[in-house]
Amino acid sequence: MASASERFSLKDELFNAEKVSYLSGLLEAGTPGFDGAAFQREVMTQLLSLELKDRIRWIADVLARHLPHDFPAAAGAIEASLPPPLDPTLTDDDFGDFIFAPFGQYVAQQGLDDIDRALACLRELTMRFSMEDSIRTFLRSDEDKTLATLDRWAHDDNYHVRRLVSEGTRPRLPWSGRLSLPEDKVMALLDRLHRDPTRYVTRSVANHLNDIAKENPAAVLAALGRWRAEGAQGDRELQWITRHSLRTLIKAGHRETLDFLGYPADPPVDVTLSLETETVTIGEALMFSVELTARAATGLIVDYVVGFRKANGTLSPKTFKLKSFEMEAGETVTLSKTHRLRGDASTYKLHPGAHDVAVQINGARGEPLSFELV
Repeated sequence: MASASERFSLKDELFNAEKVSYLSGLLEAGTPGFDGAAFQREVMTQLLSLELKDRIRWIADVLARHLPHDFPAAAGAIEASLPPPLDPTLTDDDFGDFIFAPFGQYVAQQGLDDIDRALACLRELTMRFSMEDSIRTFLRSDEDKTLATLDRWAHDDNYHVRRLVSEGTRPRLPWSGRLSLPEDKVMALLDRLHRDPTRYVTRSVANHLNDIAKENPAAVLAALGRWRAEGAQGDRELQWITRHSLRTLIKAGHRETLDFLGYPADPPVDVTLSLETETVTIGEALMFSVELTARAATGLIVDYVVGFRKANGTLSPKTFKLKSFEMEAGETVTLSKTHRLRGDASTYKLHPGAHDVAVQINGARGEPLSFELV
């Protein structure tokens, strides 16, 4: 029997004949003379043989042969074909329909000689589907003009446009190439956007800071400290932004980050790690518990670190979140965890043999306990 990962195909879910027909219908309704049937036929000659990002590029290539050759006219045709903007009352998790990604790819390919018109089109498009990948082409081509436009967009009435300012300038955007921009200009944008009332925007800001933290932790801590002092964002939301921004540094036990968050380097707590079994079968779960007894009141960030056996027999540690909480003097807390060790994962391969698990508290890792994976 096929596994769930084998049965589900993201590329076929997002880009298929039905989606192409939908796109074609929009273009036919909004573009005089557009031959929707011919567009569909040409797209489908190759679409299903391509991988996901290649499908986006292919549809954009076909668009170039069916839209007006004059870019401003083509941009106008795209805009006239668009459905209404995404619901502005949702304020979060409304990414839009991937089938509009080829429009952004087309604009990035065809609009470099008319950047003002191209950016205006991307603004319309991002209210239907995030143009975070496409905007990066213009940041690389004309950094100053594009950043000036993004500076205006940081004040836009539509939160999808504001989110694009942060998401499009991320140095390590998933599914896109690395991007290096002047730190002072980017931080000026994030200084504005961290105040945003919508989680969709502030999540992007936090993800952006998490990207920066991998290269420049000091800059991230400085920004968060500045925002804390300014008080322009609500305390609860700023606390969320802070934790989400620092998640990689917290997992890494970065001392300056833990100090910033107020977690002591050597907390007054006694720790006992216990394994339910010392042998785990691939596909089943590692089960363990951690007993903590506080000798004095303290704050704790408790993670666990699994040492995964590599093909060459060495162990590669991976850190996982367990719990963050406060303890009173004399209090005892027991944390239990079930960590499934999947044998059918598509992103990693398990190797039988000796593994280990350890508890990490406020960045300090304790002695590991070994278990055998069979």
